[in-house]
Amino acid sequence: MGTYLGEFEQLVLLAIVRLGEEATGAGIRQAVEEGSQRTVWIGAIYTTLQRMADKGLVDAAVVEPSAAGQRRRKVYALTTEGQAALGRAYETWARMTRGLRPKLESL
Repeated sequence: MGTYLGEFEQLVLLAIVRLGEEATGAGIRQAVEEGSQRTVWIGAIYTTLQRMADKGLVDAAVVEPSAAGQRRRKVYALTTEGQAALGRAYETWARMTRGLRPKLESL
């Protein structure tokens, strides 16, 4: 069956996919805020990232600065299990919403 993802976990994983190699904690927070149109506390991002790392859904790597004056940064990426879990969540959403557009538009 795989790992069940909550809504916020899905948003964080989607942000990581969207950001690719630029998926830092601050970048993930900004992407989640923009995509969900809600305020997100940075602590919630890091707590969620740690929980998902513990589940084996994300990995983190420290990237050394490429130019003078830059700082080291931690970048996040989906693991194979994280990709599979997000794919299952996406497929579930697609199945559950199939044919609902007219009903949802009238709400």
